[in-house]
Amino acid sequence: MRHTPDLPKRLTDLTPVVIVGTSAWLVALVVLFFVAQGVWVWTAFAGIVLGFIGFGIIFWQRAAARRGSKSAQRV
Repeated sequence: MRHTPDLPKRLTDLTPVVIVGTSAWLVALVVLFFVAQGVWVWTAFAGIVLGFIGFGIIFWQRAAARRGSKSAQRV
């Protein structure tokens, strides 16, 4: 059976995706803060919070991989 080559790091690193997504929600929050109110502003705020949760998960996963945890995904 042949070994499947690993994907390049730029295709497996999720940090840029989380940065772009969180930044987009931040821009949306600033815009909506001045032009809308209520649920739309809170939705944008929730998107930012979820982005920071995503950063935390990435950090946690990388720390587990450095520790050598068997269940950690290798990045």
